[in-house]
Amino acid sequence: MLSQFKGNEQGGRLIGALGFDFPEGTHAVGRLDYTSEGLLLLTTNKQVTRLLFESTGPHSRTYHVMVKNEVNAENLQRLRTGVRIRISGEEFYTTPPCDARIIPAPANLPLREGDTPRKVPHTWLSITISEGKFRQVRKMVAAISHPCMRLIRVAIEDVLLGDLSPGNVKEIKEEEFFRLLKLPAAAPGISAK
Repeated sequence: MLSQFKGNEQGGRLIGALGFDFPEGTHAVGRLDYTSEGLLLLTTNKQVTRLLFESTGPHSRTYHVMVKNEVNAENLQRLRTGVRIRISGEEFYTTPPCDARIIPAPANLPLREGDTPRKVPHTWLSITISEGKFRQVRKMVAAISHPCMRLIRVAIEDVLLGDLSPGNVKEIKEEEFFRLLKLPAAAPGISAK
């Protein structure tokens, strides 16, 4: 599913296809690329994107990442201390230190369309970053020679995916939304959903 309501250049399903009655002006905050899964924040409050992703203070995002082959301690440490990734063309960027650890495979993870059950050597990682360059987590694991096989965003600050099933929507009260995201209170008269 595309993290948008309008436009369909890639030919995929859009958020509006979920069958939920979204309020006028709802937009995605912190989009996911087409091949990624997990937590997507939707709001009518235009301040949220600015406060969350354009502020000077960092805000954490946590991903569960299935990578090809077994990750050793040395490569895990490289992720933790920062790796060099290509931003575009000849522009490179060294990622700041992050939290990276090996985790068990997530329980009750649904197969995706086109998945076939097969045994491929792999490792599940939990990676928490505080910035989001284009496809950053995928590029980070590729930089340690472990291509990404599956990427699931499970948290943005204290907003957790939890056991929310794919395609489901959970509404959060505005005060709770801002508290969980560690943002200053919303401006009066603007609601967040």
